[in-house]
Amino acid sequence: MTRALVVGAVAVAAAIAVAAATIASWWWLVAGVPLVALALVGVYDLTQRRHSVLRNYPILGHARYLLESIRPEIQQYFIERDTDGRPFDRDVRSIVYERAKGTEDESPFGTELDVYAEGYESFVPSMAPVAEPGEHPRVRVGGPGCTRPYDMALLNVSAMSFGSLSANAILALNKGAAEGGFAHDTGEGGLSEYHLRHGGDLIWEIGTGYFGCRTADGGFDEPEFADKAAHDAVKCVSLKLSQGAKPGLGGVLPGGKVNAEIARVRDVPRGRTVVSPPYHRVFSTPRELVGFIGRLRELAGGKPTGFKLCVGSRAQFLAVCKAMRAEDVTPDFIVVDGAEGGTGAAPLEFVDHVGMPLTEGLITVHNALVGTGLRDRIRLGASGKVATGSDIVKRMIQGADYTNAARAMMFAVGCIQAQRCHTNRCPVGVTTQDPARARALDVTDKSARVRRFQHATVRSATQIMAAMGVQHPGDLRPHMLRRRVGPTRVCSYAELYNWLGPDELLAQPPADWASDWRRADPDRFDI
Repeated sequence: MTRALVVGAVAVAAAIAVAAATIASWWWLVAGVPLVALALVGVYDLTQRRHSVLRNYPILGHARYLLESIRPEIQQYFIERDTDGRPFDRDVRSIVYERAKGTEDESPFGTELDVYAEGYESFVPSMAPVAEPGEHPRVRVGGPGCTRPYDMALLNVSAMSFGSLSANAILALNKGAAEGGFAHDTGEGGLSEYHLRHGGDLIWEIGTGYFGCRTADGGFDEPEFADKAAHDAVKCVSLKLSQGAKPGLGGVLPGGKVNAEIARVRDVPRGRTVVSPPYHRVFSTPRELVGFIGRLRELAGGKPTGFKLCVGSRAQFLAVCKAMRAEDVTPDFIVVDGAEGGTGAAPLEFVDHVGMPLTEGLITVHNALVGTGLRDRIRLGASGKVATGSDIVKRMIQGADYTNAARAMMFAVGCIQAQRCHTNRCPVGVTTQDPARARALDVTDKSARVRRFQHATVRSATQIMAAMGVQHPGDLRPHMLRRRVGPTRVCSYAELYNWLGPDELLAQPPADWASDWRRADPDRFDI
């Protein structure tokens, strides 16, 4: 309503100026012409569907695009910096925007990175590159206990809940996933009709609050879960143990966002702040966790079931591996979330100091599964600042089978990192439950951007692999990724990390794993 009043006020002022010019003096046209132009711009801004900022802030919103057009001084500061003030390796947000809009162009004049800086990473191109595959590779997810496996894309929408995101943002993400043939993780906020309307493939995430399958006292409701998991759109079920932004800390949805609809989807009281517990009530040991995963798969009718975590203790994860072997029950997939990732709000101390970064966490989980003879039964997903084709290839070299992206997908639907998510006043309608603000996000336009971004990014990954002489992700090896570790020294990942062989932990654990292997107890997490 406010935006319409602003445009209306400008139009009225324009009409008065034009009338005064006709009746009194032509000098009134000095004010009348600009006011008429502004009124026409305002009407256009309200009716166009490509720019959410302009739909919410007619006329005034053009100032943002004016600033972004001044390169590199303004844009370099505002766009090339992450939300915590640390610089990206490259202008990632601009890459996402360009791919989402279908306007990506090749850059002249070489790299903008310092290739001699410590930590610089590069792939090893082949002297005999191969052709790109005709179709983008997919990964079959489904272990021995799964009767309804799913073919996962190399890049999917990571967990973001309805409630944290607006209905239109969820609709755009899901419609883009449906059109592009990739999966959409619901986040822990429950299964809403916005996840189901367009028929995109869903990974239903169950968090510690059991939202959407929750009893009155906050426990897990088996009949409700089984009923919803039977929906054809639900392809996989993911149990969230922890997330990268705040491992060991539950999520928070402010009461101002908990309207009647969200309360119904989450099975919680309307208007009250929703706090997810930091721990699950239905299990307390590795063995019980594994048993619960198996039970979820049964209730879901044999659909792939797994869990997501930000890795902390190697010994604790080895305890889960021991429990898997003891019970002969394995998840169909595990998603490793890096401590550097996460779109959720979190205390700065958690963001900066709790949990393993994705590289260490992913390699730890991959090695643990290989060393315990379980890797061929379990697929690994990776999430944590995945935004480009090079990110996908790097994570697959480090052990992942596929990747998920949250922040990049938010950029694709129009997020400008205003960092007003918690206020319910998102200027582009992505993270708000205010209907007037959310309507600015046009589902048709933004879903096409999501689809284009995912397709272009996966194609970038396949191009990089083809340049390395590889057509299938399964042929990527640690020696194909190198890191500069000093002014005159570059090492491959095969040299930087100790990669375990199949069943090595069962036969003779190497010295640097032996202590953690001995401590790992399938009946205890507190080790």
